[in-house]
Amino acid sequence: MAAKVTGLGHVGIFIDDVQRMIDFYTGVLGLTLTDRGSGDRGVFLSARPQQEHHEFVLAKAPEGQKTMAQQISFTVGSLQDWRELHGRIVAAGCNVDRIVNHGIAFGCYFRDPEDNRIEVYWSTGKDYPQPHGDPIDMTKSDQELLEMLASMPPKEANKPHMYGEDVGKRLLAPQEAAVQ
Repeated sequence: MAAKVTGLGHVGIFIDDVQRMIDFYTGVLGLTLTDRGSGDRGVFLSARPQQEHHEFVLAKAPEGQKTMAQQISFTVGSLQDWRELHGRIVAAGCNVDRIVNHGIAFGCYFRDPEDNRIEVYWSTGKDYPQPHGDPIDMTKSDQELLEMLASMPPKEANKPHMYGEDVGKRLLAPQEAAVQ
C-alpha cells in the first residue's frame, strides 16, 4: 500500500456555550484561539499555532445535537506539565474520572464544562502492552511515579513491539510468538 494517512489532523465537537468552552480550552488547557467563524460556525484552537492552524474545533450545536466521542485526548510535553494541568483541571471544578499509569503514558481523564470526556496525558516513551491502567496517587513525588513506571511487571501481549523504548515488558502470547 503506497498511500496512507500521515496522522490525525483535527477533531471537532458540537457545543452549547461557546464562550464558556473557549474560556476552558484556552484558559485551563492553554490552547490558542487561531480563528473564529461568523456566528460561531467554527472556533479553531491549536496547541501548536506556529505549526498547525488547528487541532480542535468547537462548533455551536444545532438544537439537540451533541458530539458523542468516547474521549478526546491531548498530549503534554513533560511530567511536570501534566501535574500542573491536573491542578488547573481540578481548580476549574472539572469532574476527574480517573488518573492512571498506562505504561506508555500517564493519563488524567476528566469532564469538560459540557461533560465531554477529555484526557490529558504525558507520553512516557516506553513500550507497554495495552490496554492497561493502574491508578496513580497524585500525592506521590515525580521520582516515586517514575519508579512505579520502571517497576511495572512484564505483561503478555498479542502484538510485537512497535512503539517507544523496548524495556522488555512485552511478552508475546504463544500464538503470536509462533508467527514471528
